[in-house]
Amino acid sequence: MTNLELFEAVAPDISHIETEDGSPVDGIRSEKQMRLLVESLHTSWTGPAAEGEEEKRFFAALANVGLFYAIDQPPLVPDVMVSLDVKLREDLTVKQNRSYFLWEYGKPPDSVIEIVSNRKGGEDSTRMRTYARLGVAYYVIFDPDHYLSSKPLRIYELRHRQYVEMKESWMPALGLGLRLWHGTFEDIEDTWLRWCDIDGEVIATGAEAAAQQRQRAEQADVRAEQAETRAEQAETRAEQERARAERLAEQLRGLGIDPQTVT
Repeated sequence: MTNLELFEAVAPDISHIETEDGSPVDGIRSEKQMRLLVESLHTSWTGPAAEGEEEKRFFAALANVGLFYAIDQPPLVPDVMVSLDVKLREDLTVKQNRSYFLWEYGKPPDSVIEIVSNRKGGEDSTRMRTYARLGVAYYVIFDPDHYLSSKPLRIYELRHRQYVEMKESWMPALGLGLRLWHGTFEDIEDTWLRWCDIDGEVIATGAEAAAQQRQRAEQADVRAEQAETRAEQAETRAEQERARAERLAEQLRGLGIDPQTVT
């Protein structure tokens, strides 16, 4: 029996599982926030470096995708999840490739972010306990309207199968941090949740990366123009010096003095 045949023989039957129902469950603000978090990673982050290696690791960053952890249980649907050392399947038409099946990928996500939009989601109770039981290393509650807490951002780390709130916003095992950032994303000014590096610099979106590249190109053009201007000015000064020296030589020759004998 081949490895594929063995896998098909022991793989769970998921024919009864509904991987997507098409129901809109989030508002525009939440949708933009989820997309901001996922898009910036895919655009500007190559994953944390493996320890002792320069090569980056694979990762998956997903928004509003089902997290199936048991055949007989409905899925969790994290607003955002990030899983290291995971490479998504290429053929997304196959049912077992459409969602994050724990038994397919062999590990839970490393981080889950829940965006609070009401008091009914159980983000700080039932969902939190379930993620802890599954072994999600970092659990984040973003509560911009303070439905559940006076804190808009809470980051938890899994310790002894329980979540402990972190004082810092850097998640070392993930190689990412989170911070609140007030600015404009897709023409909407708000306080957004952003990924950041260890120094607190936000991970750029595609638009931001393109703008930064244009700015660097414009600055390079300015520096080139300035260098060209300095070169032209130096050439002008050199021409003026040569003209002055020639006038002085003519004056000396008019006095019967050989300019070559003057030091």
